[in-house]
Amino acid sequence: MSLLDALFRNGHLRTLDHALAQSLRRLDPATPDAVLAAAALASLAVAKGHAGVRLDRARELLDHDDPDLDWPSADAWQQRLAASRWVASPDDAMQAAASDAPLVLETGLLYLRRYREYERNLALGLRRIASHVPRREGIEAIAPLFARLFPHALIPTLLPQAGEGLDHAAAASADKTLLPPAGEGLDHAAAASPDTVLLPPAGEGARRADEGVSSNPAPRPDPPMPAREGAEPDRQARAAALALRHALLLVTGGPGTGKTTTVARLLVLLAAQAAHANAPPPRIALAAPTGRAAERMAESVRRALQALAAQGIDAALLDPLPTTGTTLHRLLGTLPDSPRFRHHADHPLPFDVVVVDEASMIDLPLMAKLVDAVADGARLVLLGDPDQLPSVEAGDVLAAILQAAGDGLHLADSDAEALSPLLGTRTTGPAGDRDPHTRHPGEGRHPGASALASATSVEPRHAGFPGRRIHLTRGYRQSESLQLAPLAAAVRVGDAHGALARLRDGTLSNVHFHEGLADPLQAHRDALLPHWRSLAEAATPVEALARAGQLRLLTAVREGPQGARGLNARIEALLSEGGHAARRPASARHFHGQPILVTENSYRHRLFNGDIGIVHRDDAGALMAWFPGDDPAHPRAFHPAALPAHDSAFAMTVHKAQGSEFDTVWLLLPARPNRVLSRELLYTGITRARRELHLAASEPILRDALSRHASRWSGLGGRLGPAGDAPRRSSI
Repeated sequence: MSLLDALFRNGHLRTLDHALAQSLRRLDPATPDAVLAAAALASLAVAKGHAGVRLDRARELLDHDDPDLDWPSADAWQQRLAASRWVASPDDAMQAAASDAPLVLETGLLYLRRYREYERNLALGLRRIASHVPRREGIEAIAPLFARLFPHALIPTLLPQAGEGLDHAAAASADKTLLPPAGEGLDHAAAASPDTVLLPPAGEGARRADEGVSSNPAPRPDPPMPAREGAEPDRQARAAALALRHALLLVTGGPGTGKTTTVARLLVLLAAQAAHANAPPPRIALAAPTGRAAERMAESVRRALQALAAQGIDAALLDPLPTTGTTLHRLLGTLPDSPRFRHHADHPLPFDVVVVDEASMIDLPLMAKLVDAVADGARLVLLGDPDQLPSVEAGDVLAAILQAAGDGLHLADSDAEALSPLLGTRTTGPAGDRDPHTRHPGEGRHPGASALASATSVEPRHAGFPGRRIHLTRGYRQSESLQLAPLAAAVRVGDAHGALARLRDGTLSNVHFHEGLADPLQAHRDALLPHWRSLAEAATPVEALARAGQLRLLTAVREGPQGARGLNARIEALLSEGGHAARRPASARHFHGQPILVTENSYRHRLFNGDIGIVHRDDAGALMAWFPGDDPAHPRAFHPAALPAHDSAFAMTVHKAQGSEFDTVWLLLPARPNRVLSRELLYTGITRARRELHLAASEPILRDALSRHASRWSGLGGRLGPAGDAPRRSSI
């Protein structure tokens, strides 16, 4: 039996995968079976989240090992493919593949041509954006404003002297500690202390915000005092400063590290820079892959801007900034019954700055189309958590970009020198005249500036990457009721011993470990059912949507006893018992109080894979499906029969929960080992909890998950690392 036939008959291929191979066979009956099987596996790889199939690891695509399959060697397979009329083999990573070949072979990775071109166009698009040199004048003029927004940027742990960004009274108080920026990156306990100095009052030791946009350049700040040995640098300040010099910026970090707080201040600086140049305020868009993620980012930005207004930042700088977010699909403009968008290379987005949160969730095709639509000269700022799961659909775009961008813990010498009026790091003059607070490649650290130098002084390892990355490591946001950070840290690095010790000792507030529990519906039915029944008791769809976000049962898998599909069926059966308002009629697929999850894109409805809604009666008593709209107070209503493919969402997979948060999360891992388990899945699942986490798993399964990385096969990182071709536009 041929490899293709064996793969299909043993249930490893989808009908679509097999049909692709069969179509090639019909067009050319002489096509070798090795080529046909590879084509089917390339199609399956996309469905599994990869950009293509690695020929030396193709068997890893299967859900389980199959000893009946006779796999060719990778070298022999590549030779057969290279000789096939159906396979293109471009000489250069940035060269377009032949349009008459449906497959592309590069460095042992076999692509469907469309996905290889998505990678190529995305790499070219990122280089095009980064090649633009933003307006750089006025950096010194906005230094006083920068010092107010980031009061500890120059000296991470020491207070400035009187007259250097703080009023004299505050500077005289040596026992006061500077707080991190207010907003998302502000610890609640610290914020409650009225005696702690945060920002200087206008006019006393600090210039007013509007003075920072004067047409007259401000005096150059005095050189900073040496940072204390071991001081933690203010990477939020460095991210904002880099945005003044570069059009492509990545800001990464875990939950609560202040990514959106940084963005709010960054946008204020861009507005100030434009005002200094007598230019109109920048046109800014805030977007995210899902509606909930977009609204969460907008909420964080609104809070940050309100805090800045309360601190006396000029309203003229704050008023033009956006306070609402949108999904990427709405930003790009969906077209009915088409995967294309209204905005593209020939009709770019009408924005000067595009900020995108939850970048880890963005799949390869969508990111390629987003980058294609960013106008020449515009800035693109990507925010994301590198430890989260990759996108549901094909590609691991953020990971590939970060692979090329480096660790994000250092500044290039050129940036440190240019931004010295803001950050206080200087690289002026010949080697003998260099500032001791800046370390250069091959040099040791100055003993008085170890922390500041470590974050601002060495050239990034991947100098070929066109953009800049800053990784935020300091966590500010910590719920008073949920002590999750120690567990998340252990999970992130795969420390199974540390994670289990933390879970078992019971010292983490509101983190509950149900070791060995395989059926929370049976053991904790009385705690879970009241919440799900309350969804039908909500007076309005808005209230029902809000209640639905209070608790969610998350799973690693879709099928099986611990899978989302089976759990949803059991929950619906439990709700149908008795005469409660949430009771489901036996013949009805939809019922009042039912949360639902969209599982395929519908451009006509502007509903997309991962969108969460709820079935609720309207004022006339008709069952309607409600989804969040641009305004949270006015959700969008659809007749359930008109919806694209969807499932109940009492329980959902961790993958589908990306971009969402819930007050209480129950994370249920499977009872048996599964290849889908990884430290990224566990990390993503536990960090969906805002106030309370319940983890149900056995020790062997936890150890198995933490021993494995969620990896995707892709060539994007390699395309971004080298210098590549000259930046240019390419239509998707």
